Order: sequence, then structure tokens, then C-alpha cells
Amino acid sequence: MPDDLKTQETSAAETDELFEMANLYPRTTGLPMTVWVGPRGNARHDVRVKINMTHGNQMNIDNTAVMGVRPSPHLIAGQLSSDDERAVAAWVTLNEAAIIAYWDGDIDTVQLAGLLKPLP
Repeated sequence: MPDDLKTQETSAAETDELFEMANLYPRTTGLPMTVWVGPRGNARHDVRVKINMTHGNQMNIDNTAVMGVRPSPHLIAGQLSSDDERAVAAWVTLNEAAIIAYWDGDIDTVQLAGLLKPLP
């Protein structure tokens, strides 16, 4: 397959994945940026959270960092300031059970929203 078609296919898959994820704004999470959590779907990796690297209510797939949840929160891709990385890790830790239950398909988006706790 030509490289440009592979790139288009990868981009389409990332966009589809983002569409399936629940977008969570700062007013909901207490974080300074939008984050996404999602169900496993067809993923071959463990549970992850996507983080918009720009503060505010922005949702831009081309500007995301990725944080793994297990065994403890850790940055997989992208760049966050040390303060942002600590804040996202704290939020993930606070909401780990709900994020994993959503990933595993044990709860739906409405239930997820009811379980998530914002940072103090």
C-alpha cells in the first residue's frame, strides 16, 4: 500500500477512535484541557486517555498527548508540561476505576459521567 494511503487510513482510524471517545471539558474534570476516554473497541493496547496539549475546550486530534492508565499513569506520546502531566496523572488515578470500567464496556457514557470526579 502506498505511504499516502497508509497515512490516510491511519488518520481515518484515529478520527474514528476519537469519535467513539467521551470528550471531557475542563469544567467537568478540573483539568486545564480537554481529555478523552474511550471503550476498548478494536484497540490492541491497554487503556489510555488522550489529552489535548492546548488548554481550554479544544478537541484537536493532531494536538494530543496519550497517557496510559495501567499499571500507573504514564505518558506514552506527546508532550505535556510537568504541571499538566502531574495533573492528568492525578485525575486518572482519582478516576481509574471508572475509566477502566468504561474501557471494558462494563458501563456506558452516562454511567461514566456520573462516576467521574473532578480534581479538587
